[in-house]
Amino acid sequence: MKFVIKRDLLIESIQHVMKAISSRVTIPILSGIKIEANQDGIKLTGSDADISIESFIPREEDGIVNIEEIEAGSIVVQAKYFPDIIRKLPLKTVEINTDDQFQVNIISGGAEFHLNGQDAAEYPQLPVLHTDNSFELKNDLLKEVIRQTVFAVSTVETRPILTGVNMNLDNGQIKFVATDSHRLASRELPLTTNHDLSFKNIVIPGRSLAELSKIIDDNEENITISVTENQILFQTKHLYFLSRLLDGNYPETSRLIPDQSKTTVLTKTKELLQAIDRASLLAKENRNNVVKLETRANHQLVISSNTPEVGQVIEEVTTEEITGDELKISFSAKYMMDALKIIQEEYVTIKFTGAMRPFIIQPNENDQILQLILPVRTY
Repeated sequence: MKFVIKRDLLIESIQHVMKAISSRVTIPILSGIKIEANQDGIKLTGSDADISIESFIPREEDGIVNIEEIEAGSIVVQAKYFPDIIRKLPLKTVEINTDDQFQVNIISGGAEFHLNGQDAAEYPQLPVLHTDNSFELKNDLLKEVIRQTVFAVSTVETRPILTGVNMNLDNGQIKFVATDSHRLASRELPLTTNHDLSFKNIVIPGRSLAELSKIIDDNEENITISVTENQILFQTKHLYFLSRLLDGNYPETSRLIPDQSKTTVLTKTKELLQAIDRASLLAKENRNNVVKLETRANHQLVISSNTPEVGQVIEEVTTEEITGDELKISFSAKYMMDALKIIQEEYVTIKFTGAMRPFIIQPNENDQILQLILPVRTY
């Protein structure tokens, strides 16, 4: 195998596939990056058996030559050393060639590295998904959906199913839901392609979505999503991101969402977020980072926190509107701030059904985003 490639393009592809490579893999060869060269271009692959990422660099794109002198072949290089070597090479191009002994030679200007490689034939073959269960989303929309849900997945492995985001598709509507049993984040959106498609209980690991979000570009190009029994594939023009799905039944979350409210608050998102942020400064000593919210006359909210050994903070927030019963409620400042941070709209509506019942947070006049938080019992 031999090729001469632009160093920046190679670095970008390496960064993509490295997101799938883990130091904890049980199959030793998966600690490496697989490189394949043919006349179309160069393909890099990284995998930890849960996530697999392929990144393709075309030989020529938009009339610009990216890769020269290609001699077909394949090799597995050590992921521990290869990325740093490429990053620190002196010139903007790099030549990579291999010999029959799986020796990898990396040449750029006066720098020459010789790395021990491995036989690419020993690298596990990635499954090729032939599926009719495919639909398309815009890259920027998928990134937005991930940002609005993945923060609420559980980080505790006691209920593995809750470490994933649940995806359901029905009647041309796709819905993503994440919960750690203390809070819930959901996002719905209409599907523009393949309206006949439907599936339930697809649970994608939160880690997979977080890594995917770092890789895909923030643009309006399409990403194709394909689902099989135990895997999901996200595919763009030059990227193939495969993740296993989580086994088990995701809990029925729709029954958690109250259908009526006793107290409703309409207020500016940013002002509420900043007030809770300030209140949380003195709640940090408190194990749950708890703040209190109280409704008052004249559309006033009082946000407060009190840690006896540290001090107390009280702040009044003037809202647009408060309707319904008077209310005193306590909740995790972190959960509330996480919820408010993903809302881009100027105003937010919060619906309470009592001091010890879950409450709902939604952008005003946008029912595609819904978040739910369980209050904290304080005595």
